[in-house]
Parts: sequence; C-alpha cells; structure tokens
Amino acid sequence: MSEVNDWNQKVIEEFRANEGRVGGNFEGKTLLLLHTTGAKSQQERINPVACIRDGDRLVVVASKAGAPTHPDWYYNVVANPLATVEVGTEKIQVRASVAEEPERTRLYEKMIEVMPGFDEYRRKTTRVIPVIVLTPVR
Repeated sequence: MSEVNDWNQKVIEEFRANEGRVGGNFEGKTLLLLHTTGAKSQQERINPVACIRDGDRLVVVASKAGAPTHPDWYYNVVANPLATVEVGTEKIQVRASVAEEPERTRLYEKMIEVMPGFDEYRRKTTRVIPVIVLTPVR
C-alpha cells in the first residue's frame, strides 16, 4: 500500500470511529468521505476530502495540495458523476459536477475562508484547481 493510501486509510478509520470528526490537519474542519467509481478500474474508491456547504450542496476542491496534476478522485467523478458521500454518520448519494466560472472562484474563495491553506495550494501550481459541487440526489 502506498504512503498516500495508508494515510487515507488511517483518516477513514478515524472518521468512522469518531462520527465524522478527525484530528491533525483536519481538526475542527468539515471532512467527508467521497466514494467514487474508478474511471479506469470501475472499482469503488474512498477518499477523505475537506468540504464546505453551499446551501444544500457540498463543495470539494481538487487541489491535491497544489500538485501539478489533479487528484485521481477528480477523474473518477468526471467519468462517473454519481457518487456517495459520508458526512458524519450519514451516507448521501450525490451527483458531482465541475463548477464553471464565476461560481468556481466564488466557491474556492469560500473554501479559503474556512481553510486558509487552500490559498497556498493555488499559488503552488499553474493549473486551475477544479471545484466540484456535490448535489444530493433525491
């Protein structure tokens, strides 16, 4: 198992053991577990992702901490937009969509207000960091 997968697994276990709360870098922040279908593998993938709310929607940012490439989960939600999220102890089916401008910038700024580290991420990369809107499926 890679270092990233090992770290993700530890966060997932902590999230589930503490009803959606985790410590470390995410202490006091809202985190969700994003269940996607692999774009190539078609296998379920689970990633802990920082999130904010925008009305009844959840918003996540494909920052990969400012890396030059998008995170794998981004490609998964683009290929298979129907996903599931765990928020606290609740599981919700959502439809993912990539925010377009000017909404993308508005939502990214909203994320920075809650988690200032996202400002550094955009300064570390030349790519436009995608913002993903997760709308509950009813």
